[in-house]
Amino acid sequence: MGYQLSLRPLLRDTLVVSLAYISAFCVTFEFLMPLQNALFPDFASRASLLFLPHGVRVLSAWLLGWRSVIALLPAVFAVFWWVAGDATFTPSRLAAIAVAVIIPALAFDLAARLRLNIAPSARATPCWPCIMGMGVAISVVSSLLTNLAFGSPPQDYIAYLIGDVFGLFFLMLLLMFTFRALRQRARQS
Repeated sequence: MGYQLSLRPLLRDTLVVSLAYISAFCVTFEFLMPLQNALFPDFASRASLLFLPHGVRVLSAWLLGWRSVIALLPAVFAVFWWVAGDATFTPSRLAAIAVAVIIPALAFDLAARLRLNIAPSARATPCWPCIMGMGVAISVVSSLLTNLAFGSPPQDYIAYLIGDVFGLFFLMLLLMFTFRALRQRARQS
């Protein structure tokens, strides 16, 4: 019975994170990418310059730690399957999936081991610049490893980095405004 109870939060986290990741992916590739292609028709890379799923990866790793690996895996795999179909099982794509789900959790774990106090706390306001800095570091490592796995041209490294950073910044800005509105509403009640 105790085993089932401990599984519930993980299943809940997986459902919430996976829905957020897939939603962010859909917004990015069904709305933002066509807009990007219209505004920058000469941009040769297929990378999004506002990649919202990176924000979901970073924020879920910040909030969940290593549990984020399990929470992200179904959605990351589903997105790769959506884009590549059976080619999802090629070594380069499997490596990219591993990078996408492991590097964010590894980075926050390393920060905690180095005693950088950026873990979420009910008693403290989040250090948004710290989370943003971690997101940039995660993006640099993820971009390097993913593009190496794919054998991408150098301009893709920069495009992935730009998309990741802007995607994370946009989601964090959205969260800050949401939290502010919720606090104001609570004070008015």
